[in-house]
Order: sequence, then C-alpha cells, then structure tokens
Amino acid sequence: MGMFSRFTDIINANINAMLDKAEEPEKMIKLIINEMEETLVEVRSAAAKYIAEKKTVMRNIREMERRVENWHTKAELALNKGREDLAKSALVEKQNCTQKLTEFNTELAQIDEYLTAVQQDSQRLQDKLTEAKRKQEACAIRQQSAEVRLKIREKAVIHNIDEAINKFERYQQKIDRVEAEIEAYDMTSSKDLDSQFRELENDENIEQELEQLKQKVANG
Repeated sequence: MGMFSRFTDIINANINAMLDKAEEPEKMIKLIINEMEETLVEVRSAAAKYIAEKKTVMRNIREMERRVENWHTKAELALNKGREDLAKSALVEKQNCTQKLTEFNTELAQIDEYLTAVQQDSQRLQDKLTEAKRKQEACAIRQQSAEVRLKIREKAVIHNIDEAINKFERYQQKIDRVEAEIEAYDMTSSKDLDSQFRELENDENIEQELEQLKQKVANG
C-alpha cells in the first residue's frame, strides 16, 4: 500500500488532518477513497477464505461426531458379545476421533473469533470510507459553488465594463450634440452678419443713386 502501511493506519487515520495538510485536497481524498476501497476488497477476500475454511471445519466436526458416536456404538456391541478386546479397540478409535473433534472445535472457535474481528474492522473501514466519500462530495459541492460564484463575478465585471462603455458612448453623443448646436449657432450667426453687411451695401447704393437723381433734377 502507498499511503497507508497497514490496515490499522486507515482505521486510525484522521481524514480532516490529512486534507488540511494536502496541497490538493481533491486529489488526496480521491487517493484515500481508492486505497480504502482496495483494502476493503482485500479484507472481504480474506473473510471469504476463512468462511470457506469454516464450512470445511464444520463438515469435519460433523464427521468426527458421527465417528465418535459410531465407535461408541461398536464398543457397546463388542461388550454385549463378550468381546472386550474389540470393545477396547473401539474405545481407542473413539478417543482418537474425540481428540480430533476437540482440535476441529478449537479451530472453529479461532475462525469465528477472526471473522468477528474482520466483521468489526470491516464496519469501521466502511464507516471511514463513508466519511471519506462525504468529504469528497462536500469538496465537489464547494468547488462547484466556487466556480458558479466566480462565473457570476466575471459576468458582473463584464456587465460593469459594458455599462461603463455605454455611459462613455452616451457622454460622447451628448458632447456631439452640444458641438453640433455650437456649429449650428455659429453657422446661423455668420449668415445674419452677412445679411447685415449686404443691407448696408444696398443702403449705400440707394443713397448714391438718390444723389445722382437729385443732381439730375436740379440741372434740368
């Protein structure tokens, strides 16, 4: 195993502390979950092996119990027939079977003890795995929420920029209108001034013509 050196390391692991120290918590929690799942598979595989052994031992126990009962019956039969020597041999076989039965029962007790421990450890590991997956889900939700907030902020900034550009354009349009009014005013004023000069010129021409007419009448 990479992150954990043994099963108890996972059971005793402080996931929060590991994530706090990690530079990339998302990757770290993923590695933790993968290793826990692999360990859980190994534990279940070992448990399946011992369950199979338990079934074999239980079959052996039933067989030894049958033999013990069988040799006991044979010993009684031999005694009833007056064959004490056969009865003794039958009891020796019964004793051997009884000894093997005791060994099988001891082995069964050890297997049951191991399976109980595996079941408890598997549950603790499953709890740790569930905790890690909750952390992973929480990290994913936080990351998604952060990305959404970032997009909103980015859109808000773009909107503010667009608004500023629109305001600037409206300001330019206002300036354009003011400049146009000034140009129109100047244009109108220039025309009025030209008209005034033309009127003066016309007046002067009329006065000259009037004088000429007076002189003509006086000389006539």
